[in-house]
Amino acid sequence: MENKEYAGFWIRCGASLIDMVVLIIITVVPLFFIYGDAFFIEDKNIHGIWDLLFSYILPFVGTIWFWLKYRATPGKMATKLEIVDALTGNKMSTGQAIGRYFAYIISTVPFGLGFIWIGIDKRKQGWHDKLAGTVVIRNLHKESVQFETSANK
Repeated sequence: MENKEYAGFWIRCGASLIDMVVLIIITVVPLFFIYGDAFFIEDKNIHGIWDLLFSYILPFVGTIWFWLKYRATPGKMATKLEIVDALTGNKMSTGQAIGRYFAYIISTVPFGLGFIWIGIDKRKQGWHDKLAGTVVIRNLHKESVQFETSANK
């Protein structure tokens, strides 16, 4: 694949930070308006149907949809990254996307080692990538610079 490379730990970390900001805006802000201060103060796992919808179902459906439609989340799109099938370089399957989503749990649980593995692996795959059979690639295609000609020289 011309003008592509495996995406490393730090660029993927930046993409994840962008995704977190987007996720907070589309989940926490509406939940605050629905539940008020109780959403932050009360010690409940789920505050109600809207919490279940915005905190669990919407992120799951949204993430899978972005992965299948654009091969990336908003953070990955902003950093010019794509998630593709590790064998073919083509779009991942729905099964791979769902498996990758739940494999994040496995990458997270042992002190985030599955994510740190990205910095060690030769193909820059985290454990969730390995389990789902995906890789994250970075588009290095550079846009050419063009200037308008100036009439007033």
